Amino acid sequence: MAHTHQHEHQHQHQPEQQHQPEQQHQHDHDHADIDWAEMAPLLEGEAELYTPLYARAMAWLAEQVTGPGLVVDAGSGPGVLSGLLADAFPSARVVAADGAAPLLERARARAGRDGYADRFDTLAGELPQVLDGLDYPADLLWASRSLHHLGDQRAALTAFAGHLAPGGTLAILEGGLPVRFLPRDLGFGRPGLQARLDAAHEETFARMRESLPGSVAVAEDWPALLTAAGLKHTGTRSFLLDLPAPLPDAARAHVAASLTRLRAMAGDTGLDAGDRAVLDRLLDPDDAASVHRRADLFLLTAHTVYTAVRAD
Repeated sequence: MAHTHQHEHQHQHQPEQQHQPEQQHQHDHDHADIDWAEMAPLLEGEAELYTPLYARAMAWLAEQVTGPGLVVDAGSGPGVLSGLLADAFPSARVVAADGAAPLLERARARAGRDGYADRFDTLAGELPQVLDGLDYPADLLWASRSLHHLGDQRAALTAFAGHLAPGGTLAILEGGLPVRFLPRDLGFGRPGLQARLDAAHEETFARMRESLPGSVAVAEDWPALLTAAGLKHTGTRSFLLDLPAPLPDAARAHVAASLTRLRAMAGDTGLDAGDRAVLDRLLDPDDAASVHRRADLFLLTAHTVYTAVRAD
């Protein structure tokens, strides 16, 4: 999907399987009835908000991958990161692959607006099978928070590796640090709300993973999993997004949307009545202590990227 969201990414989008928002992007992980055309502006807004982080990740990749002919964005969502890949690799053909056709339409429109449509293509279908539609192997395959929406992550990494050219690079964005946007003590309610929201989100995420078709539990040691896929792990680096208070309107709207999703799932995540009442206040635009109005709202998080190379 394009996640959260937080990833909330970016991502492959299909029922029960894909993405954003999360962030952490806080993911909304029940995708069976999502209207992707309706969700697209939110996904684009979130990815644009995180662009400073993603741009630094792309610059790091550009130091490792020189002159790629084909770059694939596996689970691209509406194509914001596809555009950043096009910027980072100006001589490359870029292919955005995703399960949601409406999001790929947005990706094509973005390519037209930003001037790289002549070297941009899309593939619609489920990961990893959709990659069989590539004309030739990828020099760089980028997967941002799409892998964890696939039931068998080990098998998916092996499939991704099989679509790399010799010497090609697989880069996956998974994990990092949970997003922070609230002070520990809000001035009302029990301090530490965001830590409890993290715990609730982890429970939801675990249930999402367990419910995926063909779900396989695996230790998420990404360098080890990349090695098991027949690749040589070449790097791990985390990238910070630090938007201090006071937040601009777009960031404030993102926080409100993230909290709204968390509040919607609060009934079955173990949050007590006190925390739910605090969330209601935080989301009430008429409350001076809400995220719509408080001056101490910030956004701080980190995403981790792992790279590996096909050595043969």
